[in-house]
Amino acid sequence: MAGMSPTDRTGMGQPLSAHVNRSLMAISRRAESVDRHTLAKTFVVAGSFSAMLHSADHQILYGRRGTGKTHALLYLADLVEETHDVAVYLDLRTIGSTSGLYANQQLPVSLRGTQLLVDTLEAVHEQLLTTAIETRVSDQGGLLQGLDELTEAATTVEVVGNVERETTVGGSAEQATSAGASASWGPDGPRGQVTMSGRDRRSVTASDRLRRTGTEHHQVIFGPLSRALARVTAALAPARLWLLLDEWSSIPLDLQPLLADLLRRSVLPTRGTTVKIAAIERRSRFREPGCDGDYVGIEVGADAASAVSFDDVLLFDHGGIQSRQFFAELFLNHVRPRMPVTDDAAEFVATAFSRTAFPELVRAAEGVPRDAINIAALAAQHANTATIGIRHVRQAAQDWYLRDKYAAIAGNEPALTTLRWLVDEVVGRRRSRTFLLDHASGAHDGTMRDLHDARLVHLVRRGIVNRKRPGTRYDGFAIDYGCYAALLPDGEPPSRRGKSETWLTDPHSAPPDSVHVEQLLVELPGAARSVPRQRKPRE
Repeated sequence: MAGMSPTDRTGMGQPLSAHVNRSLMAISRRAESVDRHTLAKTFVVAGSFSAMLHSADHQILYGRRGTGKTHALLYLADLVEETHDVAVYLDLRTIGSTSGLYANQQLPVSLRGTQLLVDTLEAVHEQLLTTAIETRVSDQGGLLQGLDELTEAATTVEVVGNVERETTVGGSAEQATSAGASASWGPDGPRGQVTMSGRDRRSVTASDRLRRTGTEHHQVIFGPLSRALARVTAALAPARLWLLLDEWSSIPLDLQPLLADLLRRSVLPTRGTTVKIAAIERRSRFREPGCDGDYVGIEVGADAASAVSFDDVLLFDHGGIQSRQFFAELFLNHVRPRMPVTDDAAEFVATAFSRTAFPELVRAAEGVPRDAINIAALAAQHANTATIGIRHVRQAAQDWYLRDKYAAIAGNEPALTTLRWLVDEVVGRRRSRTFLLDHASGAHDGTMRDLHDARLVHLVRRGIVNRKRPGTRYDGFAIDYGCYAALLPDGEPPSRRGKSETWLTDPHSAPPDSVHVEQLLVELPGAARSVPRQRKPRE
């Protein structure tokens, strides 16, 4: 590809852009469908994120769907195995064998939670047993013994129910005697017969029966479990055990603190272990408060050393230079296994996209790699054999918006109502796509949580301070590009950011004097009203 223009033709008589477009359409959308070796080669390091991810601290990795949490954990698993550590990767969607047990609200939380703990420990045991058999470890005998103790600690059974004891004692006796004599005269002379008989029978019966009626319940006792894990990690030393838990938010909310408490009491304190959890922030509950200041679960920031947000890491400068570099490398790494291309990401982008199309694609992705891949694939489909242009990107963004994001809330009428109001108010009336929400109210608004999870609105900046009200903090949001692009007439030039959007995407920038925070605020009560705009003071 080096030295070739987008109009050069391959030996098969087709323009190079046709092969590039086919390669873009063939990129896998899900990390779990790709082998780890390929994942390691396609992973793009964003700044110092790789070093932070590879730290031995326990971490919670937050991110919405499509931000690359699974890719990062599988990349980390490959990375730690190269350093001869032991990685146990668990997709929590696949834990357990009883369909619907965890989500069955008719069963008590204690029963569902205990079964979840048992299923998780069994999955960990299975992977560690494979390691003991197939991998050379420093103390294989100690590892196997530790796994036996882990199994025993995780499968203790208690019968809960009534106990009934029945005792029966009985006896019988019988005695009988008889005697008799007889005589007769026959041809051979006299004959005589004497008969005697006796009978004596005695019987004694005794029985004692203990019957338990109830249900077998599993018990997970943290003390033996902690000792078993300590024996396992001691046998693996000097290798470190990395427990990587993916799809945490697939667990019902009321059970999440119970599994988190198991980790806090038995895994996090164990020397030689590191736990990484991938979760959706607004769909996770790691801690349940108790009495007298106690709690069940993990206290983020204390028990887990740090929390990393993929949404924050991938925001960059919202379509600026860093974002374009990241996504250029992302596409190059994914296309390279399918066709020989240059090692220069900028050169690849110049071949696949027109000059204005790629910056528009980066803006349309809103910092979400999976959305970028899907929009690029749809744009390549629209372009067919031609170089991808801005018109193809906009059409693809609209298609992806309607096909995936908008469809995700099709049955959620409150979220749909809020989205319609935001589009009418922010895009239609204010001619913008960015707005501010009070941090306290926005964080607890259910419809905003649903829209954010569906990637219909995007959090672009946290904790904005208003000079006039320094005690109140605000969060900056942007309406998804797919909705915004649908309102742009054909042939309009690339989208440009206004002053209000420029400073919102810069974490070190304060609102300029020409921008009044009050003018960007919206309220989301039941009727979804905007805050009255204040007039700009005269210069």
